[in-house]
Amino acid sequence: QVSFVQSGGGLVQPGGSLTLSCRASTIPNGDHAMGWYRQAPGKQREMVASITTRGQTDYGDFVKGRFIISKPNSLEVDLLMNNLHPNDTAVYYCNMQTFSQAYWGQGTQVTVSS
Repeated sequence: QVSFVQSGGGLVQPGGSLTLSCRASTIPNGDHAMGWYRQAPGKQREMVASITTRGQTDYGDFVKGRFIISKPNSLEVDLLMNNLHPNDTAVYYCNMQTFSQAYWGQGTQVTVSS
């Protein structure tokens, strides 16, 4: 079983920046991806960004070059979010995806508001 410690959410003004961090308790054998999803009130959960063990990255269409995902080490994944919009307000979840299982963090609130 994998657990996560998430940090870095909070309140930010439109146009501002935040960095989300996630540290996993362990990593599985073999290839996997770590990343971030988000869920706004009344909406489905959507993929924000992911990065594989080989360094391949993927972003949601709405990111449009504003966010950067990175892995400081094998257990951690960071998400730098720039030029935040009110539409980015959501609960952000850390995720680890193996071939057969998905693991989720507890979520952290990001609120973009003036």
